[in-house]
Amino acid sequence: MPFFLLSQSPERKVIKIEALPNQEIVLQGDLADGALMPALSWAWNSSVACFPATQKQKFTGNHVLYTLELPKYSEMEVTVIPDDPNANLSVYAYEIGLNSRKIVPNLPSCIRCEVAHKWDRPHRGRTQDHTRVVSNLVAINRPYQVVIGVVGANGLAKGGFKIQIKIKSR
Repeated sequence: MPFFLLSQSPERKVIKIEALPNQEIVLQGDLADGALMPALSWAWNSSVACFPATQKQKFTGNHVLYTLELPKYSEMEVTVIPDDPNANLSVYAYEIGLNSRKIVPNLPSCIRCEVAHKWDRPHRGRTQDHTRVVSNLVAINRPYQVVIGVVGANGLAKGGFKIQIKIKSR
């Protein structure tokens, strides 16, 4: 069983997770525990490049934020599975310095940002279900802090989900 501790930061509603490499963490969450994001322009800022303004409707619901450390020589994969297969959820994850306190929407820049949301059209040779997977979160020579946002699309403000976080040493 993986080892992790949860604590909630009251000023920003960010859930802190402490995890060990080569472990998988599975948590239950609900969009009702998050909050609407007052502005999304941080995401299409060229210093962040999380998602373009044309995709903002996929991020207009409640945001539930998690943070954890990605150790050096490691990679992380995040999978979000809604309890209701018809729920439209999105997920983003960004890397910042270990001691940084840059939490969205006050994010002027980041090292990397990855995102997964419902496709607008089919992709040849691939199918999409209700799960969302973010990968390519990598730390080479130094550890980073990763902030994960699980968010409802089209203003969705409640709905349960499971979040799986895998950290693998390289």
